[in-house]
Amino acid sequence: MKLDQLDFIVISAFFVLMVGIGIWAHFKNKNSEDYYTGGGKVPWWLSGISHHVAGYSGAVFVAYAALAYTHGISIYFWWALTVAIAVLSTVKIFPVRWVRLRQKFNIQSPLEYLSTRYNRPTQQIMAWSGVLLKLFDLGAKWAAIAILLKVFTGIPIAYGILFSGIISIVYITIGGLWAVIMTDFIQFVVQIGAGVAMFIAVMTKLGGWGSIFGMWEQLPAHHSDPFADPYTVWFALAFLLINVLSYNGGTWSLATKYISSPDETKTKRAAILSGALYLIWPLILFFPMWAAPLLLPGMEDPTESYGLLTLELLPSGLVGLVLASMFSATMSMTAGDINTISAVITRDILPSLSKKMEKLSQSKMLRVAKVVTFAFTLSTIIIALQYESFGGVLGLIVSWFAALVGPISIPMLLGMLPQFKNCDERAAIFSIIAGLLAFIATKVFPGCAYALEISLPVIISLCVYVVFGFAGRKKAVKPEVEAMIELFLSDREL
Repeated sequence: MKLDQLDFIVISAFFVLMVGIGIWAHFKNKNSEDYYTGGGKVPWWLSGISHHVAGYSGAVFVAYAALAYTHGISIYFWWALTVAIAVLSTVKIFPVRWVRLRQKFNIQSPLEYLSTRYNRPTQQIMAWSGVLLKLFDLGAKWAAIAILLKVFTGIPIAYGILFSGIISIVYITIGGLWAVIMTDFIQFVVQIGAGVAMFIAVMTKLGGWGSIFGMWEQLPAHHSDPFADPYTVWFALAFLLINVLSYNGGTWSLATKYISSPDETKTKRAAILSGALYLIWPLILFFPMWAAPLLLPGMEDPTESYGLLTLELLPSGLVGLVLASMFSATMSMTAGDINTISAVITRDILPSLSKKMEKLSQSKMLRVAKVVTFAFTLSTIIIALQYESFGGVLGLIVSWFAALVGPISIPMLLGMLPQFKNCDERAAIFSIIAGLLAFIATKVFPGCAYALEISLPVIISLCVYVVFGFAGRKKAVKPEVEAMIELFLSDREL
């Protein structure tokens, strides 16, 4: 796979634009609130687009493209549709509560409210475990970006890691959330342009508009099945449960998109926009991937199908645009994660280690925020450079992070609901432990249904959380927790 000079110009222009956005965003940050939450002034349409694109990564163009090649349309039903339902069905619940927490308690980190809702040790357990595991998760993503770059350009993986890492460390560190949000928007525009170009190119190759529906008759029968084995209805329902937790704040960076909204009306609009995009855009984005078996039959490695289609069907310049969209999708997700993890370290972990943090001026707190962001990003790049040394261990740690998303989300999100106000710190801690043990059990005793394997940690965590809450239903709820629940119950605009 080779790119020509025009493609490199397009890619280079994209990265120069990203750095330029970081410099622009630098001047919008006066304090840590601006740096981590945009001062609560992010327009709803920007917040919604950012929330949407944060769900994409290079995996969509590689791993998901392979599943579209082998299993057809089912990926829309178990992935895109379940995300859309998860976001749209909770518009009036979690997005609103995240905004209220910022307005009432001035939170800048999604975990900040947990010290009041439960206690400081519970908050610290969740913060430390998430930060440490995210360190390796992000290291793996840098490596994935570099591998993607190597496929198209031949650049060694180490150089690819340094190239993408250095660019990102500049605009994330100096720009904060405003840089993340704006680069998400640029990424979305680039993805729309690249996706539409591929859609038109493939449709034209297949014979025009009629191919959108007609091609399914030429594909294997199971490719038009909404739930092709092993991605059954039960798998989709399990994935829906996980997505409800993940897209409403279980994935910390997605909570930040809601926290940064000006008010409840705006954050609901952002959620509706994000959910609506998940209903519509994947149908266009995945069309070339579904058609790939007709244009590239008999592929041994279907993960390369989207890349090969790009090189075969698009002219110079547009190939660079598609690569930029693939590249920026992962960088967008990475940047959002880094900004939120930095907030967790600065707002949740450091104050527990030093009381001096609570006395810092706004300018000094902003300086600390930037230093933490730089140091954490640099650490993930160093880990990425050593990815071969980790071998299977890196993969294991990454899968452990995925396993923790659900169990950590249970006390984090259900703690906002009045139905669970009797669930205290014991319920939170034991539900996390039980979920992790359930994950280990699925690895030690393999063989269960795929749907059960991915959902068991969340289900067990949920059950333990509910049981502890029921057992403590006669205990008095702490006054500060009662006050917080009253805030969540309020229907008024704050």
